[in-house]
Amino acid sequence: MSMVDIGDKKEVERIAVAGGRIKLKEKTIKAIRNNEIKKGEPLKVAETAALLAIKNTPFIIPHCHPIPITYASVDFSIEENEILCRCEVRAKYSTGVEMEALHGVSVALLTIWDMVKYLEKNERGEYDTTLIHDIKVVKKYKGE
Repeated sequence: MSMVDIGDKKEVERIAVAGGRIKLKEKTIKAIRNNEIKKGEPLKVAETAALLAIKNTPFIIPHCHPIPITYASVDFSIEENEILCRCEVRAKYSTGVEMEALHGVSVALLTIWDMVKYLEKNERGEYDTTLIHDIKVVKKYKGE
């Protein structure tokens, strides 16, 4: 097994945007909106976690190349019972940045879950309604 050789590929601008959602209880969304989460502000912590994930993707996903990221952003929107996360990653390099964007979204959503899990558990300590879903690449651009 070996990494893909990208040595002959041209360095061009590459952009990827990934998105995903976490379904939460209405009371959890309300607590997030009202800044009442015991561990702090989930979206701010999740933003930091996502940026760290983006920059450290090749240390977690074995076949990803270290990429010189030139830009990364993390955005959230709160809906009735879900939080949507979107990560955009840019680089001028010889391989794409979609794995970095996907990794950022995944870690952001996991971080939110970790910070609110005490509100999400049912009486048996289970997460019967909490759900991370629809993690996908929503945009990919490769320059010429």
